[in-house]
Amino acid sequence: MITAVACFIFGACIGSFLNVCIYRIPKNISIISPGSFCPFCHSKIPFYCNIPILSYIFLKGRCKSCKHLISIRYPLIEILTATLYILLFLKSGISFEMFYWCVFISVLIIISFIDMDYLIIPDRISLTGIFIFSSAFIFLPEMTLLQSLAGSLLGGGLLYTISVSYYFIKNKEGLGGGDVKLLAMIGAALGVKGVLFSIFCGSMLGAFVGGMIIFFQKKDRNFQIPFAPFLSTGALIYIFYGNQLMRWYFNYY
Repeated sequence: MITAVACFIFGACIGSFLNVCIYRIPKNISIISPGSFCPFCHSKIPFYCNIPILSYIFLKGRCKSCKHLISIRYPLIEILTATLYILLFLKSGISFEMFYWCVFISVLIIISFIDMDYLIIPDRISLTGIFIFSSAFIFLPEMTLLQSLAGSLLGGGLLYTISVSYYFIKNKEGLGGGDVKLLAMIGAALGVKGVLFSIFCGSMLGAFVGGMIIFFQKKDRNFQIPFAPFLSTGALIYIFYGNQLMRWYFNYY
């Protein structure tokens, strides 16, 4: 129980840092310096107003200096990260495997929210991630270097082929290069089975959500939707339930 609480607190603190990355990386602002500041009045946030989750509650969702409303997304990302860290603890215990997945999931969160905000996936994250997560064989007993390389090549190559084919047929871009590199990164972390599972789930989720938006918001069928959150969700499902779902599927059919 104590360890789970510690994982939650640690995850919330990491989530607070992820908020910094999500805000600053697309704006080319250092994630180290300056310290935390209000995005509206740019006043420095004192440490006692920067406590994950709690500060938002105590300040009633407003900046201490200018009283401007602060997005509810900040504490939600902290809660999301903390919850996922607890689930990883329950899955793997305190181990190198848990550490690996914590880093991987944190990167997916950063990428997903940047893509939702700007419809971009910074190369500095995805390309670096491909190399970092190719080390999966060091942390995960079921992975080998060959599986990571094969997963990365399959993920990037498959999505690149789809993107080129779509452009050839429609004469316009359907998937960005950032999605291609993201799937290559996911493949490096999860291997061949994981990357296929992620793109299948991501495509199904993306099609469902896109269909709902078109139906309820009367959007044009050509509107852009960020794909990274759906690929990331597929990867998360695979990490926690992929093997069980795949066994169920193949036994059922």
